Amino acid sequence: MHPVQKSLCLLLVATASLALLYLHIWSPKPYSTVDLRNRPDRAPGQPLGQRLLGPSNEYAHIAFRLKQEIVEQLPRDSCTCEVGPAGKMPFQKQLFGQPYSLDFATGFGPTELARIHGSREREYQSYRQRAQSPADQLLIVRANSPLEYPAQGVEVRPLQTILIPGLSLQAAGRKEYRVNLTATLGAFDVAAVVEGVTAQGEGETRLSLAGAQLDNLNRQLQFVTYTNTLFHPNTADTVQFATDGHQASFTIRIRHAPTPKLYNPGFPGSDGADYNISAMVTIATKTFLRYDKLRTLIASIRRFYPTVPIIIADDSQHPEPMKGPHIEQYFMPFGKGWFAGRNLAISQVTTKYVLWVDDDFVFTPRTRVEKLVDVLEKTSLDLVGGAVREITGFTTTYRQKISVQAGGEEGDCLQTRQGYHHLIEGFPGCVVTDGVVNFFLARTDKVLQVGFDPRLSRVAHLEFFIDGLGVLHVGSCADVVVDHASKIKLPWQKTASEKQYAKFRYPASADGSVSLKHGLFYFKNRFKCMTGN
Repeated sequence: MHPVQKSLCLLLVATASLALLYLHIWSPKPYSTVDLRNRPDRAPGQPLGQRLLGPSNEYAHIAFRLKQEIVEQLPRDSCTCEVGPAGKMPFQKQLFGQPYSLDFATGFGPTELARIHGSREREYQSYRQRAQSPADQLLIVRANSPLEYPAQGVEVRPLQTILIPGLSLQAAGRKEYRVNLTATLGAFDVAAVVEGVTAQGEGETRLSLAGAQLDNLNRQLQFVTYTNTLFHPNTADTVQFATDGHQASFTIRIRHAPTPKLYNPGFPGSDGADYNISAMVTIATKTFLRYDKLRTLIASIRRFYPTVPIIIADDSQHPEPMKGPHIEQYFMPFGKGWFAGRNLAISQVTTKYVLWVDDDFVFTPRTRVEKLVDVLEKTSLDLVGGAVREITGFTTTYRQKISVQAGGEEGDCLQTRQGYHHLIEGFPGCVVTDGVVNFFLARTDKVLQVGFDPRLSRVAHLEFFIDGLGVLHVGSCADVVVDHASKIKLPWQKTASEKQYAKFRYPASADGSVSLKHGLFYFKNRFKCMTGN
């Protein structure tokens, strides 16, 4: 072998070995597999406990030793977006992405920052008052208490009445047994009178029951009712339950039961298919000046799904009607924007699911919408992404893990990382994550609940999943693939529309779009910074 060729082969082998070693060391350990499938015989599990509290002063005289590795995992009201030093390895950027850190406060001058910060904090406190209720408070059932009561799960509709389940007193050796119930947003009463038990405060916010026989008192407790008297559509009342020397608290949730929003799935297909895709799925897209690509997309959809509804939001300057059955095209003011168009398109969807596609995608035999429907029908996921195949043959799923670290008055810290959380049992190639590629099937009502910020006009995607954090349960399946039309075109071959599109799609940094996004993160989401790779 020629010496130069031999050296080149050795270099390639060494580089490949280093890359594999780097992947082995730094790649996530084997992922756990979760079963998200819906099963009617599976009862809901007990909710996880709240965050740990600080040490009690009651036992301050007892020495202790902290386990620092555990303490560091506990939540705290401080965070940092500093990126630690990275090692020097071959192809580090190509393999793992470039670490970065963004400080959103830099988008404002000192005077403006003080004003915007104060305004943001007032809005945040107002938001907390609206969003939180007594049901969010941590309640501890003390050990060895003679009181039995419902720790959670008691619910009443506004201004309605219920029997309070689970009330009991387990005590012995007393001449008289007495319990007191106190509420704030409602009144107590008894649905029946038990002999040997006296009741005081019926119809009021404080009820006292007493009797010489414990069994009689417990029987009376089975008939205690609660009536909500102060209207609120969604809150909770904290009830104090007390006896001699003991007191406990539990919450009664007050709210209108959520109104179901159901979608007719239609009858199964005549070809024996499990799902009627045309009745369950609407394909939505946003177009701007790219009618040649839009026509290609529609033609590819019709090849596989002739009757699936297609909704188009169009903010082109000189719109061209897209004619054909099951197509709806909505025109917008010129250049209105990317997220505004998404809102418009999805607002018109009447099916259970909406499949979002870009106007330069192309359906192929691998674009199996039925697979995505099957995942959402059989799991607790709200949204599942596919994969996009580029003209080069490279396929991307854009799986993102998103988290927020609580911060102090300066705001919280946003973290994004490439990857996913779990594999999904029963669906090979599918995982649980937080953000996916711009090709996904979602429950229509969930997407409408999150919405798209119309101020993000041309460059945005991850922002939707950040807004949906805590609302959307997201998955990704790599074996459902849509093709991406080629973007390769010589400059002198571009049409006037293509040049105009590029001007809007790839704005210069001086146009303020970056500052706008930073400002939205800073104020709307109350973030102070962001890290990612």
